[in-house]
Amino acid sequence: MARRIMLVPVGFGVGLSSISYGFYHKLQQLGVDVGYFKPISQPSRSVMKNQHKVSESTSLMQQHSIPLSYVEEQVGEGQQDVVLEEIVGNCQKFDHDVLVIEGLIPTTRQPYTAGINQLVAQTLSAEVILVAAPDSDTPEEFEDRIDVSAKPFGGLDNPRLLGCIINKLNSPDKDVFGLLPRETDINRDFDIQPWLALEIFNRRRFDLIGAIPWEIDLIAPRVLDVCHYLQASIINRGDIEHRRIRSISFCARTVANLTSHLAAGRLVVTPGDRTDIIIATCLSAMNGTKVGALLLTNGIHPKGKVRELCQQAFDTGLPVLSVPWDTWQTSRHLMGYNPEMPEEDQQRVEKIKEYVADHLDHDWLGQFQEKDGKPALMSPPAFRFKLTELARNAQKLIVLPEGNEVRTIKAAAICAQRNIARCQLLGNKEEILRIAEQQGIKLPPGVIITEPDSIRENFVTPMVNLRKHKGLTDIIAREELKDNVVLGTMMLQLGQVDGLVSGAVHTTANTIRPALQLIKTAPETSLVSSVFFMLMPEQVFVYGDCAINPEPTAEQLAEIAIQSADSAAKFDIEPRVAMISYSTGQSGSGVDVEKVKQATKLAQQKRPDLLIDGPLQYDAAVMENVARKKAPDSPVAGKATVFIFPDLNTGNTTYKAVQRSADVVSIGPMLQGMNKPVNDLSRGALVDDIVYTIALTAIQAGD
Repeated sequence: MARRIMLVPVGFGVGLSSISYGFYHKLQQLGVDVGYFKPISQPSRSVMKNQHKVSESTSLMQQHSIPLSYVEEQVGEGQQDVVLEEIVGNCQKFDHDVLVIEGLIPTTRQPYTAGINQLVAQTLSAEVILVAAPDSDTPEEFEDRIDVSAKPFGGLDNPRLLGCIINKLNSPDKDVFGLLPRETDINRDFDIQPWLALEIFNRRRFDLIGAIPWEIDLIAPRVLDVCHYLQASIINRGDIEHRRIRSISFCARTVANLTSHLAAGRLVVTPGDRTDIIIATCLSAMNGTKVGALLLTNGIHPKGKVRELCQQAFDTGLPVLSVPWDTWQTSRHLMGYNPEMPEEDQQRVEKIKEYVADHLDHDWLGQFQEKDGKPALMSPPAFRFKLTELARNAQKLIVLPEGNEVRTIKAAAICAQRNIARCQLLGNKEEILRIAEQQGIKLPPGVIITEPDSIRENFVTPMVNLRKHKGLTDIIAREELKDNVVLGTMMLQLGQVDGLVSGAVHTTANTIRPALQLIKTAPETSLVSSVFFMLMPEQVFVYGDCAINPEPTAEQLAEIAIQSADSAAKFDIEPRVAMISYSTGQSGSGVDVEKVKQATKLAQQKRPDLLIDGPLQYDAAVMENVARKKAPDSPVAGKATVFIFPDLNTGNTTYKAVQRSADVVSIGPMLQGMNKPVNDLSRGALVDDIVYTIALTAIQAGD
């Protein structure tokens, strides 16, 4: 029977759903076969209606749930046992090693939920973890509250009461506007140690399983959410789906006193006839400040010349909303805003579950991992966790030549904050700091900013020495070093940094050519190739080569297969290599098929320790039922994890078709065969893509 773990809230507003899903996600990261069960579903407390697709977390929570209204009706009629039998039946539909169970959340309308949670935990024979928030308690008061809350579950000494997760440590009180706390109320010097050393976690078999600090970015709503809540009319849509509100200013002051209130992520609320404030806000947006949104009260819209003056700011993505009430009424409405996470805010869902998972006790949760030694599928959460953990352990410095590019700056900050890697940005320091301030990016100490002009001359002579056999002179070297990618490559070659990531602005050729000229390929390697890590719903596949070699020979294809298998193994993906073709086994013929057959034999001869087979059609490589018919004796067919495509046309087309059609995340390309790690980005890369590519590079540098 599955081990059942029920998370139960202690009091109101503890963030139970966030903690439960983060707990579930952490177990996924550890490779545990885990399910998610919310026995009783509660109506959303948010007034906003879901107008988009249901998120993965919400879908999980709704599986086999029964409505709270039905429970209330049955209990009122004395049919409590009927409800419990239904819950048991629903629970038995899950077939997992571990089942995470989310309890009921108490509300002012449903204060009785504590009793139901106790009854459900007892009925399902579930072990219990308490989830609590300190609110305004001192550590001593918090201990007393936990002690009392543990009584219905047998007390702190009950072996089925496993421990506690403390959420929202250092959470400030909301200000009079309700939506967000005042920045001045955030305690930057909060000491977490007294909470980690509470007596209840030292004397009994009752563990502190996680301590989650409060973080404003996790509660920051999108402008779209605030718009829906206020039922505001949209004057300018701008970047309404992605901009987030982190603070609010109610402005009726002069422009001279306004400037300090124009900041990234700020909701500026002002009467619709205050054209001076409207224009000043627009000027700030035009100068690069990523103001969250402009909210105009009294139902007055800018028109005529004022609208024309503002249009350029509107074009930068500044959302502008309008409400019919005056500023006082608007503030009262904002006071009632519920910070509950909208179901369709996938970015926030991902951020919360990653943040919670990062703050749970890794060693404590390790008890749930499989013990039988069987190879498990590498799930996408497990793979991402493996990336960040390996990168953290590597502790490398990665140079980012595109230092003035906003996505790169954000990624560098995230990597430093999460201790994934230290990053060195090459670019104009004043411009980088200005962009960071305008975008609301906090640059931690782990981000180094280097002015290229201040170091360029140091690399002229070393570069000439490397390329003098090609006729390179000082003059040409200085000219080439004006390219930050070349400069960063020289820093890598001389060991001043551990890896290089570029391509958010530059082409693949711009990134790879300097590396091939200055760093060259690794010993015993004849070519550079690439792999993409394809994060399928259930597991991670490795695709190679989809970015570098247009028409590899059989010998090159064999080497790509070996490189890709080694790359997979490096990330704990058991390499079972399928050499892809348009035919399987001996069923087809032709030049292309013969090349794949020859490459397979060469790879098998060079590395008999690897499982390599081909030619295989894609369906035979990935689907067990097809494999049984087409390649019944293959050790790879039906369970391939590494897919080697016969040429760049096939590989690139396949990876993009899978990525876009199946909405699959792909990480890469990761380059293989370089003497030192250099990795290329797509020019359409998202911030997360850059973060994971930096992590990949740090791991390669740690070999």
